[in-house]
Amino acid sequence: MAAAMALVRGVRFGSYSIGRSRSLIFNSLQRRGIAACVDPSIGLTDEQKEFQKVAFDFAANEMAPHMAEWDQKEIFPVEAMRKAAQLGFGGIYVNPDVGGSGLSRLDTSIIFEALSTGCVSTTAYISIHNMCAWMIDTFGNNEQREKFCPDLCSMQKFASYCLTEPGSGSDAASLLTSAKLQGDHYILNGSKAFISGGGDTDVYVVMCRTGEKGPKGISCVVVEKGTAGLSFGKKEKKVGWNSQPTRAVIFEDCAVPVTNRLGAEGEGFSIAMKGLNGGRINIASCSLGAAHASVLLARDHMCVRKQFGETLSNSQFLQFKLAEMATKLVASRLLVRQAAVALQEGRPDAVSLCSMAKLFVTDECFAICNQALQIHGGYGYLKDYAVQHGFQNCPGAAQHCLPHLTHPIQFVSSL
Repeated sequence: MAAAMALVRGVRFGSYSIGRSRSLIFNSLQRRGIAACVDPSIGLTDEQKEFQKVAFDFAANEMAPHMAEWDQKEIFPVEAMRKAAQLGFGGIYVNPDVGGSGLSRLDTSIIFEALSTGCVSTTAYISIHNMCAWMIDTFGNNEQREKFCPDLCSMQKFASYCLTEPGSGSDAASLLTSAKLQGDHYILNGSKAFISGGGDTDVYVVMCRTGEKGPKGISCVVVEKGTAGLSFGKKEKKVGWNSQPTRAVIFEDCAVPVTNRLGAEGEGFSIAMKGLNGGRINIASCSLGAAHASVLLARDHMCVRKQFGETLSNSQFLQFKLAEMATKLVASRLLVRQAAVALQEGRPDAVSLCSMAKLFVTDECFAICNQALQIHGGYGYLKDYAVQHGFQNCPGAAQHCLPHLTHPIQFVSSL
């Protein structure tokens, strides 16, 4: 009997503690604003706070006012992105000698999170463009770096990453696009699927098979728009990410100079995976921006929307929901930043942490965006309300269409 009573008291105390914690979080959000607990600048250096502010300002002034139009009309906002490039956001972690900003992976995450509060879809494309520029900068020779990187960093030219195929998503090492050596050119045949920017971009970083089956037979080449034999499928109609076009990229006897190969033959899969390590952090950071904006929109809506004679902010149930959203946001941000530091430092756990960040953060942030929409009720489902943008465009909503960004299984198969 005594043991049973002790258990009951423990359950009651535990419930009280959890409830009290939620109340304290909500009160902090209400009383002291964003700086109370979800402020993304907490723990940053003064320099990081400066470029974070620049990114937040750009998102608020150059992206958010046009976000709905870009989405509805499916506009690829080239000029807006070139303005972002003028701030150094076209090659954030590319070396300065070829036009990049030379910032760290953590700095990059901070910037992408801030930009995503203005337009998740556009920022997601910018993150992919940055990944491609980094791959050329890191694995290209000096001639390749000087040829491609300056125009990519200024966003006078745009890049696309071409790995996924109709028959190979998570199993990226089984790709079939072939590259047969003929003289001083590779002749490419095959197709890539779900390519962000496809058809509108200028530079395609392509993984293709130059040798045996499996990861060791894959090489990486850069294909320029206008190359004979390069064509594109129809523009896909998507649920979200409408400010970036998505098409199949098709190669039919497409002749690419051997001088456009990054690294040696057979190194393409390794190059692709190293690019995706950063890509996972980038996409997770975009999810953070969507979730961050959604938490603030939900909080503000609760303060003005009235039901049963009082604002929603007086509902303990919704107070607890908002507290849980804020907690998931902060926990997700900490994981992303830990992964970014690990990747920058080249730690042995970097690959696992990057995969964990992508897997956990996109799911949790999508849940935050969904809950924010639910708090808005029927209004949340209307295009006039910005909260639907986070729900529609948070990378968590699309991650099953981007399996190579989610699951680390390919690392096991390549050992």
